[in-house]
Amino acid sequence: MNLLTAMLSVTTVLSALLMFISFWLPQLSPDYEKLSPYECGFDPVGSARLPFSMRFFLVAILFLLFDLEIALLLPLPWCVQLPSPLATFTWATLILVLLTVGLVYEWLQGGLEWAE
Repeated sequence: MNLLTAMLSVTTVLSALLMFISFWLPQLSPDYEKLSPYECGFDPVGSARLPFSMRFFLVAILFLLFDLEIALLLPLPWCVQLPSPLATFTWATLILVLLTVGLVYEWLQGGLEWAE
């Protein structure tokens, strides 16, 4: 119990000391660069509240969809050891065909065109 008390008191003192140092150590008079919204050296141009393009979100959702497809199909090589591998291959083929039809539809509708 004595060791536990010593460790607890050392960690408490060390934490309080680090908090005190981190509170009082920084400069108390920040300069212009620290107060500016961008610290990269460029002056901010225009508004930061510009809306995103809806096409950006559509392409991002398509990427997530096909990324999820890959995650679903990763265990496919190990399905040979299952009692009915034909059923697993059938479901995997159905998923691939459904996603391919969706991709072709999106392509024909012009959803993958970035510029209008």
